[in-house]
Amino acid sequence: MLTREDNDILCRVEGDAPMGQLMRRHWAPLCLSEEVAEPDGAPVRARLFGEDLVVFRDTDGKLGVLDEYCPHRRVSLALGRNEECGLRCLYHGWKMDVEGNVVEMTSEPAESGLTEKVKQKAYPAREAGGFVWTYMGPAAEMPAFEPPAFAPTPACNVSILKIHVKANWAQVMEGQIDSAHSSSLHSSDMVPARVDGAKADQKTWLRPSTDRAPRYQSERTDFGFRYVAIRRPIQNANTHDYLRVTVYVAPFVALIPPNNAYNVTTVLGPTDDHSTAFYFIAWNDAAKPGVDTAMWRSFNKATPGIDLDAEFRNTRTRENGYMQNRMAMKLGDFTGIPGIPNQDIAMWETMGPIVDRSRERLGASDFAVVEFRNMMVEAAKRVRDGGPALGTKERQTPFAKISSYEGIVPKATNWRTLSVAGDDGASKERVA
Repeated sequence: MLTREDNDILCRVEGDAPMGQLMRRHWAPLCLSEEVAEPDGAPVRARLFGEDLVVFRDTDGKLGVLDEYCPHRRVSLALGRNEECGLRCLYHGWKMDVEGNVVEMTSEPAESGLTEKVKQKAYPAREAGGFVWTYMGPAAEMPAFEPPAFAPTPACNVSILKIHVKANWAQVMEGQIDSAHSSSLHSSDMVPARVDGAKADQKTWLRPSTDRAPRYQSERTDFGFRYVAIRRPIQNANTHDYLRVTVYVAPFVALIPPNNAYNVTTVLGPTDDHSTAFYFIAWNDAAKPGVDTAMWRSFNKATPGIDLDAEFRNTRTRENGYMQNRMAMKLGDFTGIPGIPNQDIAMWETMGPIVDRSRERLGASDFAVVEFRNMMVEAAKRVRDGGPALGTKERQTPFAKISSYEGIVPKATNWRTLSVAGDDGASKERVA
C-alpha cells in the first residue's frame, strides 16, 4: 500500500514530475519503425510524457522528432508535407528539417532573417529492435544509445504488437512483473501440461506446473531488479523446482520468461499521466524458430484493421465490456476475453486511469509489485533531489547481457546465475 503522495510520485510523468524526469534521462520508445517506414511518407503523431510530437522520415531516410506544433502559429505538423528533406507546414509553408532548423519561410521576405532566429524543438532519434527511440532529457546527460535487450544484434527477428491503453504506466508495468496473475487471468491461454519447459503453439502456451501460489525471491541490480517465481513442477517435484525469472530493465522494459519458440518482452511508452503505449514483443535469434508479426498479432487478437483501428486503439473497450463472451465462459473460457493482452488491458483500465493504491489490500503474491513500487519511488525521489537516474550513470551491465529465464532445475540451483551473462558475455541460456 502506498500513500497518495508516493502514488503520485510513482505515476506522474508529465512536466517536472520526478518520475517523468527520471524517464527523460533514458532513451524512450516513441513509435514503431513500421509507422514511419517510408521516406517522405506521412508524418506520425506521437505523445510521450505529456508532450505532443511528430515523427517523420525525410527524403534521405533520416528520422526527425519534432514538437508537433509549428513555431509560427501552432498548427499541427502532422498534417504537413514531408518533402525535400523537411516537414512543411500547410498553413504558411514554413519548413523544418530533422534537427528543427527552419530552412524555409515562404511567407516571409528573405531579407527578414527570421529563419535564423527561429528553431523548432527537436529531439534526437535512433532506430533499433523495430522501434524509433528518442531522448528528451538534458543534453549534457544523454547516454550513449544501446540496442535494447530484446534485440541485442540486428540479426534478431522481432515481432511487435502495439495497443494504446487508457491507464497509467505503473499499472501496466505492475502487470508485467506480476507472475502470480497468469495462473488465473490467463489460465485458458497458459495451460499446465506434462512438458519439460514452457512451450508455445498457435493456440496456447503450455507450462510444466499447476502451482498457482509460487514463492518469490528478488535482487536489485544496476539496471533495475529481477525476481524469481518458484513453483512445483508437475514432474520430479521432490527434487526439482520450476523457475520463472522476470527482469525489470528500468524504466520501460520487462523481460518475461520465454518459451521454446520465442522470447517475450514488453515495452512501455508513457504517453501521459493517464495513458500508455503498450508494446508486446516476441523475438528470437537463430536458436529458436520464432513467430512472424502477422501471426503474433493474430495469436494475441491485436491485428490492426480487425482488433485495433489504424492508430492501434483497441475495439475492445471498457464501454463495450471488452466484448466479453459470457457463453464462452460457461463453456470453460476463464475470462471470455480473447487474447492475452486484451485480458490484461481489461484489468489495467478498469482500475481507473490512476489507481488509488492507498486503498489496496496486498498479499504475498504481490511481492514483486511491492519491490517495483519501492524501488521506483526511491529512484524518482533521488532524481527530484538532484541525484542520478536509476539505470544510467551507475549501470555497468550492458543490455545485451540481460535476460530472463524459465526452466525446471534441481532444487539447489542458484537462480541468480540464470538471467544475467557473465563478463565473457555467455549466459546460461540467452533468453529475454
